[in-house]
Amino acid sequence: MRIATFNINGIKARLPRLLEWLDETRPDVACLQEIKTSDETFPVKDIEAAGYGVIWHGQKGFNGVAILARGETPVEVRRGLEGEPEDEHSRYLEADVKGVRVASIYLPNGNPQPGPKFDYKLRWMKRLRARASEIWAEEVPAVLAGDYNVIPRDVDTWSVKAMADDALMQPESRAAYRRLLGDGWTDAILSRHPAGGVWTFWDYQMNAWPRDAGFRIDHLLLSPAAADRLIDAQVDREFRGREKASDHAPTWVELRPE
Repeated sequence: MRIATFNINGIKARLPRLLEWLDETRPDVACLQEIKTSDETFPVKDIEAAGYGVIWHGQKGFNGVAILARGETPVEVRRGLEGEPEDEHSRYLEADVKGVRVASIYLPNGNPQPGPKFDYKLRWMKRLRARASEIWAEEVPAVLAGDYNVIPRDVDTWSVKAMADDALMQPESRAAYRRLLGDGWTDAILSRHPAGGVWTFWDYQMNAWPRDAGFRIDHLLLSPAAADRLIDAQVDREFRGREKASDHAPTWVELRPE
């Protein structure tokens, strides 16, 4: 069973690339972020024609998350995180799919820091941890998949110096991410690539892709029941190099059947 996360950076602009990836790799579950479209304009017919059922939580122009499942429709469990009723950002969607609890996560960027956006990022991470604890208590196989906008370690970026002042690499961001791992969640890519040097994002600017000036911010966190079934975790790096691609590459985990 392959579960993937893919920040698509605008589903309407990248729809040909998304459909291409689905056709070539056939993930069982795909969690999308930054769909950047309202609920009404989501391209549901194109997704269904590709063989996937889908649920989504849209927002016009930015943010937005979705969960796709091959051959069936995900059963929605939660839309959004509790803790800030005034928060209207579409950043979290959770569903039961093929016997696994899956969440699609688009964590706030937090730049510029310090400031209100960084404070919001840290509050959001605290709210995510609270929900993750509730999922943990259910003792179900679970995968928290998405763009966390956190570079966990120095070896997860091409240049520590270049990213030193970025919200993605601040001590507070990293500490919040480590707390999730400390609660018992397994970073799937880290478990397969402990030495680092694996990127999931390359900026459009400064010739980042040709220079391989990337970093790792797309993560799949596994509950113990899912981690026990872990076979592999990798990045579909090649898709970042295609024409009009997202600036993120699809990242996935493969689990053994129960």
